[in-house]
Amino acid sequence: MAPAGEGAPRRIVVGNANLQVVEALQNPVSWPFNTAVLTGPPRSGKSLLGNWAAGQGIEVIDRADTLDEAEVFHRWNAVQEGGSRAGTKLLLIADSTPWEISLPDLKSRLGGSLQLAIGDPDDAMAAQLIEAHAEARGLTLAEGAADYLVPRTRRSFADIEALVRTIDRISLERAAPATMSVWRAALEALHGPDQQKLL
Repeated sequence: MAPAGEGAPRRIVVGNANLQVVEALQNPVSWPFNTAVLTGPPRSGKSLLGNWAAGQGIEVIDRADTLDEAEVFHRWNAVQEGGSRAGTKLLLIADSTPWEISLPDLKSRLGGSLQLAIGDPDDAMAAQLIEAHAEARGLTLAEGAADYLVPRTRRSFADIEALVRTIDRISLERAAPATMSVWRAALEALHGPDQQKLL
């Protein structure tokens, strides 16, 4: 499975934030109107999940909220009974949360489709994400990294990715291994001098 951008995990990290989404993608038979709508915060792996779903034969429209709504409506119609692709499962991925739809017909149709939303990672998932981002970068973190970093960083996919990217950068700049001194510098770079109180 190809990574979704530099430093992005090469594998899907499954945890509290996306477990229900993953389970729904594994069992699309019950999707109402053969359609699911996936939303979630930035860098939460929506496209990576979409790539996986496409490999299972699901038709995927990534960043559907940026497309012409009439085109999205046409694609929705195509998978309905009597449509040109009747029975095909359709996954619409939107970056906007919530996805504000102007076209009344599309809004009502998608309102009856399965709504899937990725939440924020808990501590256990945050630890897995730190390991996955480090693995994707070929970055070796010293033992105890997750235990130290998780309580000191924000619970968001984007912040966790930025933290590992910053650790990697500082480690390379210092030509030093990614140990606690580098972790501390990365936390301060991201969260400011006030972070020193927690270090």
